Amino acid sequence: MPEFGALALLPIVVILIVAVATRRTLFALFFGTVAGALILGGWGGFDVWVEYTGKALSNETAQWLLLIVALFGILMMLFEKSGIVTDFANWAERFVTSRRKSMVLTFLLSVVLFVDDYLNVLTTGTSMKQVTDRYRVPRTQLGAIMKMTAAPIAVLIPVSTWALFFSGLFEAQGVTVGGTGFGAYLQAIPFIFFGWAALAVALLMSIGWLPKLGVIKRDAIRAERDGDVFPLGTTDDERRAEGAALLAELKADDPDGSTAQRVATALATSTETDPSTDAGRKPQPWGFLIAMAVLVGVTIATNANVVAGTAASLAVTIVIVLVQRRLSIRGVLDAALEGIESMLFVMILTVLAFMVQEMNITLQLAEFVIQVTEPVLTPALLPAIVFAVCGIYAYATGSFWDLAAVITPVVLPLALALGADPILAGAAVFSGAALGSTTCLYGDGIILASRSIGIKPINLMLAILPYAGIAAGLSFVLYLVMGFVTA
Repeated sequence: MPEFGALALLPIVVILIVAVATRRTLFALFFGTVAGALILGGWGGFDVWVEYTGKALSNETAQWLLLIVALFGILMMLFEKSGIVTDFANWAERFVTSRRKSMVLTFLLSVVLFVDDYLNVLTTGTSMKQVTDRYRVPRTQLGAIMKMTAAPIAVLIPVSTWALFFSGLFEAQGVTVGGTGFGAYLQAIPFIFFGWAALAVALLMSIGWLPKLGVIKRDAIRAERDGDVFPLGTTDDERRAEGAALLAELKADDPDGSTAQRVATALATSTETDPSTDAGRKPQPWGFLIAMAVLVGVTIATNANVVAGTAASLAVTIVIVLVQRRLSIRGVLDAALEGIESMLFVMILTVLAFMVQEMNITLQLAEFVIQVTEPVLTPALLPAIVFAVCGIYAYATGSFWDLAAVITPVVLPLALALGADPILAGAAVFSGAALGSTTCLYGDGIILASRSIGIKPINLMLAILPYAGIAAGLSFVLYLVMGFVTA
């Protein structure tokens, strides 16, 4: 296999430049795959591009994610069309009487949905955006609280999909406690510093004890002024897709005279009916709560099988909407089709993201990064450098579990050879993966979270970066301290 060296960085550089320049994740990923195909195939780059499309589609993880996305798209559309999620939001408002309480409820719901970060952001975004909209919380702030909680809580709870996967990595390298990799993972949890730091930041954001920074500060000023909770540059069509009627309601007290026109436009262009608005009917949250309880319960009972949990929740939801006559059978089928269509953009992004990952493996990007950093590694510096390298690599490539699977077999033996604590080194890898999942523009976590709250991935990433940077900086310092303490 040829040595590509620093050339392996080119697709990632192209992706980041195009993403920032165009604010279009799809364009960025596409041009990144083109750059990778040209490096690998030269004049035969088109054939290479087609080949890696097939590799991405045949990747078991990609297939699993596409299935989850399709099922959740159907589930979300059923919630929307039947009014189940609106009922839940209206019911939840009885307990939410302020902006702060709406954000705290968002944080708590994300903590409760610890089983999987995909499940977390899709469920939290779908169920909470109407509640936070009414209190003029910017969608970017809602998304930042969600994402600063989702992967961090999943990596800290030992019965999540993340924990089960990472436990297997410990065991595969012979790093065990009590004879199991799971025992080693339990010992590593206190040292997964990014998880703890990110949760602390999310909590402080939700209770208002952390200043608004960057994009969120700008969006919060506009939301408070005129009720526009969407990021700057959001089109009217995008707003309508996320409920322009609700946005118009939020602007009802706007004295500039434009509100009436916006309300009329929104109502005139809206063709959906909301069963939860029937006069005199009290909101019933039980449909949503039962569906979520089934989702989480079945996921846990099946050893964190999110597909099984989502499918079970979908089946229960269909029964509920039919029994309560919220939708007809034809309505359910139409909603299912619309749900899949609504996730088509996410599916394309997913395939492109996995193409980039497959190309990075062939380009030996991980090996190049390790080769560059190995000369400066010492037992004391190992944890901090591992965290920094893994975090940057995960952010740049969109590889999280893949990153851990590739780098753990290098880091753990290296830690043992240097006399460093392998559990601390493993925790640094897992922290880096969580950092990447929380921040990567074209990572599945950002893509799914942005879809659930109706904003663009670039807007969500830019909102998160200052807060993730605080958590990452604190984590880096803690790994430096622990590295010298344990060396």
